[in-house]
Amino acid sequence: MASCPQPEPSDTESPDVEHGFSGLARKPVCTKPNSLDLQVKVSEHSKRAQWLRAAVLGANDGLLSTASLMVGVGAVKKDVRTMILTGTAGLLAGACSMAMGEFVSVYSQYDIELSQLKRENMGNNRTQTELDEKKKDLPNPFHAAAASAVAFAVGAGVPLLAAAFIRSYMVRLGVVVATVSVALLAFGGLAAVLGKVPPVKPSLRLLVGGWIAMGVTFGLIKLAGSTGI
Repeated sequence: MASCPQPEPSDTESPDVEHGFSGLARKPVCTKPNSLDLQVKVSEHSKRAQWLRAAVLGANDGLLSTASLMVGVGAVKKDVRTMILTGTAGLLAGACSMAMGEFVSVYSQYDIELSQLKRENMGNNRTQTELDEKKKDLPNPFHAAAASAVAFAVGAGVPLLAAAFIRSYMVRLGVVVATVSVALLAFGGLAAVLGKVPPVKPSLRLLVGGWIAMGVTFGLIKLAGSTGI
């Protein structure tokens, strides 16, 4: 607890001091921070950080899965149209899947927290208005689903845009891998910063993991295509 500075005694005392009024005149006024306001600010900051981190991870999923899909199909179908259509299908399917999964997960959390609020409301004899106010702080499954879908689509759009205007297969493949590598480093660093950890190692881990995912997909599809499966 913070202590208030005490005033230094004066060599010359006023007449009020002799009559015992100096304590009132020199008593310091201290203001304590509102703990409730601090808790609210910390809670809001934590929620924003969680949303940002989830968005970064969703974008990373879209980036890596779509890039691996495009590189894999590109191993057997080298024309740009096939690669773009494959990436677009991956973007749409992945965004819908992510949105549905996030919706179901957050709605389950919403139901649990709402039931707990209702029990607390009955025990504390709170009004319906107070319950409605607290319900505003509960997670919104529709917002979560939309945010997850948008984040995935943003990540998936990176390799699509990189490959869209390049006709040469080898150049297109190299540009996709290079662009995805830079994006993986950026997403990994941003996720690390939001998690308050040094960004170098997480970024490199994500980069190496992305290379492995794209390499395995390319190799297996190439093998399947060469064997006539």
